[in-house]
Amino acid sequence: MLRIWFALLGLCICSLSFAAQSASTSATATSESSMTLLDNRFRVDPSIEHITFVIYRAESSQPVVLVRPDGRKYYSHRSPANVSWYQESAMDIVSIENPMPGPWQAIGKVTPKNKIKLISHLKLSAQALPERLFQGEEMKFTARLTSNDKPLVLRDFLDRVELKVTFTKYIENEASLIKEARPVPIEVGVFADDGQGLDEKPGDGVFTVSLPITSAPGKYRVRITSGNGVFLRAQEQEVLVYPSPIELSFIQSRKENQAHQVIFSGEQGMIQPGSLAAHIEHRDARGEEIAVENSAADKEAMKVELDIPYSGVIGEYSWYGKVFATELGSHRELMFPLSEQTYSVVKDIDLAETRRLQEEERIKQAQRLEEIRIKQERESQRNRSLMIIALGNIVMITLGLIVWLVMRKVKAKKAAIPEMQLEIPTKG
Repeated sequence: MLRIWFALLGLCICSLSFAAQSASTSATATSESSMTLLDNRFRVDPSIEHITFVIYRAESSQPVVLVRPDGRKYYSHRSPANVSWYQESAMDIVSIENPMPGPWQAIGKVTPKNKIKLISHLKLSAQALPERLFQGEEMKFTARLTSNDKPLVLRDFLDRVELKVTFTKYIENEASLIKEARPVPIEVGVFADDGQGLDEKPGDGVFTVSLPITSAPGKYRVRITSGNGVFLRAQEQEVLVYPSPIELSFIQSRKENQAHQVIFSGEQGMIQPGSLAAHIEHRDARGEEIAVENSAADKEAMKVELDIPYSGVIGEYSWYGKVFATELGSHRELMFPLSEQTYSVVKDIDLAETRRLQEEERIKQAQRLEEIRIKQERESQRNRSLMIIALGNIVMITLGLIVWLVMRKVKAKKAAIPEMQLEIPTKG
């Protein structure tokens, strides 16, 4: 009897094990079926507000045609405003806002392997920019893509997103203006997820850009968009750009034992005292590095000075670098890259000879001015003489004309009076 019970128990355990294995196999089969997408069909859930299809097709084949559940077709060259279509020789990436729930189908030469990959609930979230930025600063700025609240790591998609940052001058009610009157967005940076530069890890869905604030002081709309339309939605923030709080001075030395000086001063009320630091690389006329200088401000100081060794070798020199500081109000760390600055070392000047040449030039200039003055005076006197002669002639002509008219009038009167005739008496 005991043996029978053991046999029945073993049979139950085997049955349960087989059922679990069957369920696992069934689940695996279902998962694979959903990935292989029979007849290139796939279902969009009603909860999905945004979906992206990554479709792999035969090399150099035509883009696929997407068919909605109601039979309407989407083409790469003709699709509604809520559809973005990016295509390559062997791939289509189609993003749709508010897709119609139900069964969709892709018609085309879709490859048997990795036919179609669906990215649902795609979301772009960006680091919030500080409300106050400074002209000339450069900062690390990140954005991340997630699918279903998980990092998106599909490399084929990440490599083609092309997220970019634009600054647009802020205008109230911009949307109400005609297109020609709206301010033009200025591209200031492109995100990358390649592990280069400031990006920490390649392909982790976190995009990074070294963002240069080159815009003039003012209010701006900052937008993050997809340059090739792979991702439709855009992030937008409003920021204020202030003038640079760092002032730069360069004092060039003319003496062999005295170094050149680079002085950085922080603006009171903007920069935290003692937070200034600078790094400078100095190069000669051939572009070879001859000095690297680093310096930090003393505690509570608002100024940092760096010395560049003097070289008497004639030629053109350059220096560039970075300035670091901390904003006083927010304690935000700031970094200002320094564009290349140049200066020249020339031959020593003979001051005595220079003064002599300057004096000669001054005398020559005075002589030229005197000659011009005399010429102008003579010309003025000549003009006065001509004017007097002209006026005299006019007066003489006028007087002559008056006399002629008077004489003519008198003569006419005389002609009008009859001559007196005397009658001689006759003798009787």
